[in-house]
Amino acid sequence: MSRSRYAGLLRASGVYGVLAPVLAFTFILLAVGSYPQFSWTANALSDLGVVSGVTAGVFNSGLIICGVLCLTFAVGLCVLFVESVIGRVGVVVFALACVSLVAIGTFPESVSPTHYMVSVAFFVLLPISLLVITAGFALERQAKMALFTLAVAVVAALPWVLYYTVHYVSGVAVPEAVSGLAGGVWTVVLGYKMLRAASQPKTG
Repeated sequence: MSRSRYAGLLRASGVYGVLAPVLAFTFILLAVGSYPQFSWTANALSDLGVVSGVTAGVFNSGLIICGVLCLTFAVGLCVLFVESVIGRVGVVVFALACVSLVAIGTFPESVSPTHYMVSVAFFVLLPISLLVITAGFALERQAKMALFTLAVAVVAALPWVLYYTVHYVSGVAVPEAVSGLAGGVWTVVLGYKMLRAASQPKTG
C-alpha cells in the first residue's frame, strides 16, 4: 500500500516530530531560567522536576507533552517502515522510549525508585531504538538515512559512556541534554522526511 494513502497521518506526525523537541527544550530552558541555583555540571535535569513553584510544573509538563507528541510521531514512522519488519521493531522500541519520557515527567524524583527506573529506561531505549532503525534503513537501501541515524545513536550514547568511564562532570545534566538533543535533531529530520513524503502525488 502506498505511503501517499496515509498523507494526512504522515503530515501530522511530521509536524509533531519537528515540534516535540522544540517544545521540550523550550520548557527545559524556561525551567532552568526560573531556578538560578541550577548547575549544568553538578545537577541532573530531573532536579528541576522537584523544585517548588513554577519550575517543576514547567519542566515536568514539557517532558510529558514532548513524549505524547513523539508517540504520534512514532505512528508516522510505522508508515515510513510499512514494508520493513526490522524498522517497525525499532519504532516499537522508540515508542517505549517515548512512554518512558512521559513517565519521567509524571513521576518526578520524589517518586522513588520509579523515577530512576523510567529515566534509565529512556536513555537506554533511545539509542537502542536508533540502532535498530538504522538496520531498517539499511535493509531498505536508504544509506544516507542509515548513516545519519547511526551517527545520532552514537551521539546519544557516547555522553553516557564517557560519564561512566572518565566522569567528566559530577552531575548528569550534560549527558542528559546531549543525548536528548541528539534524539531531538533526529525527530526533526525524520519529521521533515514525513512532510516531504506526505506531499508526494498519490499513486495507485
